[in-house]
Amino acid sequence: MIGLSACVFHTKNSGVLEYSSKTIEPDASEIVHVNLHMGAGELRVIDTSQALLRADFAFNVPEWKPEVRYTTAGKAGNLSISQPGRTHNYIGSTKYRWDLQLSNKVPMDLQVHFGAGEGRLDLGSLQLRGVDVNMGVGKLDLDLRGAVKHSYSVTVHGGVGEATLRLPADAGIYAEAHGGIGAINVRGLQNRGGYWASDAWDKAENRIRVEVHGGIGEIRLIAD
Repeated sequence: MIGLSACVFHTKNSGVLEYSSKTIEPDASEIVHVNLHMGAGELRVIDTSQALLRADFAFNVPEWKPEVRYTTAGKAGNLSISQPGRTHNYIGSTKYRWDLQLSNKVPMDLQVHFGAGEGRLDLGSLQLRGVDVNMGVGKLDLDLRGAVKHSYSVTVHGGVGEATLRLPADAGIYAEAHGGIGAINVRGLQNRGGYWASDAWDKAENRIRVEVHGGIGEIRLIAD
């Protein structure tokens, strides 16, 4: 899931670009809850890792080295990655990038808090059980194209900027948008008066339900 709060901008002294990485191997968890919390930067998530997580980070503010935690409780794993420090977003010569690979071998739900910058989430091959995105200032590209293994919901809470959601054309898709949104461009879905749906929505066994809530300058829903 992805979440964003109000943004306060400050300048920040930056240094030499540093790199770090983290790998978490699979375990016996039957579902993993993933929480990503980035204040400002570039976020990339893909779904090709054989590990539970393979993460590569680049940053030039030393105190922003990402914090990675993984715990288990019963049959559930809990994975969190966060940007340390206060929740303010900084501008200037700072560089901050996360490249994350998540396993497609275990069901996952994602909660993503993304303050400012650019996010590209290629999640179509994951065994998704839910996605919640709160975006702030910038650009989001959320790609869900792929075989739908389970029914799940996607919620996008708006900020300022633009968001593109790419959906599998042959899946059961239901989408609606509420309040505070500038332009809404939809391709590949039928307008059914107050919501959009795919041809397969009424008869599909596995479905994706999309809700977009306020504050986005432009939203694109593309089913192809």
